[in-house]
Amino acid sequence: MKYILVTGGVMSGVGKGIIASSIGTLLKSCGIHVTSIKIDPYLNIDAGTFSPYEHGEVYVLDDGGEVDLDLGNYERFLDVTLHSVNNITTGKIYQEVINRERRGDYLGKTVQVIPHITDAIQDWVERVAKKPVSIDGVQPDVCIVELGGTIGDIESMPFVEAFRQFQFKVKKENFICAHVSFILQPGATGDDKTKPTQASVRELRGLGLIPDLIICRSTKPCFNVEHVKKKISTFCDVALRQVLFMHDLDSIYKVPLFMEKQGALNFLLDRLNLPMNETHNRAFMKQWKKLSDKLDNSQKVIKIALVGKYTQLSDAYASVSRALIHAGAYIKHRVEVTYVEAANLENETKLTDAVGYHEAWQQLCRSDGVIVPGGFGTRGVEGKIEACRWCRETQKPFLGICLGMQAAVIEFSRNVLHIENAETTEIDINAKEPLIVEMPEHCPENKGGTMRLGKRTTIFKKDSNTSNIFKLYGCRKNIEERHRHRYEVNLDYVERLEKSGLKFVGTDTEGRRMEICELNDHPYYVATQFHPEYLTRPLKPSPPFVGLLLASIGKLRSYLDNECHLTPDESCSDNDSDDLSVKLQDLIVTSTNSKIVVNGEV
Repeated sequence: MKYILVTGGVMSGVGKGIIASSIGTLLKSCGIHVTSIKIDPYLNIDAGTFSPYEHGEVYVLDDGGEVDLDLGNYERFLDVTLHSVNNITTGKIYQEVINRERRGDYLGKTVQVIPHITDAIQDWVERVAKKPVSIDGVQPDVCIVELGGTIGDIESMPFVEAFRQFQFKVKKENFICAHVSFILQPGATGDDKTKPTQASVRELRGLGLIPDLIICRSTKPCFNVEHVKKKISTFCDVALRQVLFMHDLDSIYKVPLFMEKQGALNFLLDRLNLPMNETHNRAFMKQWKKLSDKLDNSQKVIKIALVGKYTQLSDAYASVSRALIHAGAYIKHRVEVTYVEAANLENETKLTDAVGYHEAWQQLCRSDGVIVPGGFGTRGVEGKIEACRWCRETQKPFLGICLGMQAAVIEFSRNVLHIENAETTEIDINAKEPLIVEMPEHCPENKGGTMRLGKRTTIFKKDSNTSNIFKLYGCRKNIEERHRHRYEVNLDYVERLEKSGLKFVGTDTEGRRMEICELNDHPYYVATQFHPEYLTRPLKPSPPFVGLLLASIGKLRSYLDNECHLTPDESCSDNDSDDLSVKLQDLIVTSTNSKIVVNGEV
């Protein structure tokens, strides 16, 4: 097993997750099986109780693990299925060690950070690194470990010490440390300042980890790359080929290509003594190059309004924005997302902030399509309901996700069924007309990890043959998507809703939970209880998002009539013999046992 540890210097949020994902992508291009581990040095057991303003979105895995959003990047870049154990936190490590102590595993010894905590970290990494994550079930060859935070943080010290020991345990030829550090570019001087990076590397070395790669992050391209490279090489004691540069690019999917141009792949293969599969590499990277070209060359723009509660931080909706990018690339369109604060759409806001109210409605009116994503709490719910009403009445393409589906059901009940007191018990526990109710088996006192989480099966009803979303999913009887919710549609109202035109085309396997609703007399009005954005991939876009974008440009009907094939002028493929030109439903994997064979490759 080979290990690559990715650390960060100077400041947090420097882009370690994208760098780690890109390193994995380069290795995967050679046919090497890669897995990833994210270490978060906070005391929380998982990310489930975080506010989106703290760390961005909470990403959900197949097994129901609520984890850091970087695991979403790993899954999307590497097209793998990770597990909750692939996210290590200080809370998990200490919990495991304390449980061992209570069982008497340490035979009366004094339990200390060294060796017990550091040993537990090393054991966890070695154990998880061997866990298969790819569809073929093969044990990984390389494990990429991202250490969150910044070198020097007190909370990450046990992990740094664990890897100082670990490098000797697994032998130096099987271990790489890649340090991602920031290059300051003060506007007053106009040059590139490397002193913070030098200090960061010096601290890393002082803690016993010697960087094999130094990735220099910057906002703009360095003014004199060769000069900066020589300076870092001299003062940080690395060869010139071990210094890479990465300025802000207009797409994260260009990062692997940019790193490969600088010789990163060749260095990794040489340093870890890994084989190079030239044929596989060319075919794999060609797909990434095509994706990059489509993102660059897409002249047509689709404007999507995202009506959310956490719009001040775009990372709160990271997977949704990625899903839109993937779907846009698939149909050769560029997607511009406008974040609309849900609370600003409410009538009460007109009295307190008239400017914000009118600006929010202008943003909504200028859009080609609307997404109402998930969320928790009472703030902004009425604004989401207003957005659902407007989309329904104006025939604007609409996609509701989780809370977005619940808002659509409440809006329809109020304005079509004329149930004035229609409400969710999340807002009013004593609601007279509870259209949305709490699931009894998912509402204990503890908030963390107690929702309906992870991959679940959705069954399409027998009378769903005319459904847009049914066709987008390839007319399959059932699909599998990931969930994260505590509230659901009240079954007592389903029959009345369906008789009035809001069809629940998909349910859970027992038919007790409504999973998908859709309006038939609308270009595209679809809402899902599950989160389709969690399973999107750069080369495998999520069907509900593809449907939204096609409806937004008025081409959904022709796409569905063409059996979910793009017409020649819209096709995401060209005439190259090795192109992956397949239907959308051929790209969808519904279980870990499924396989896709395209041009002889699994």
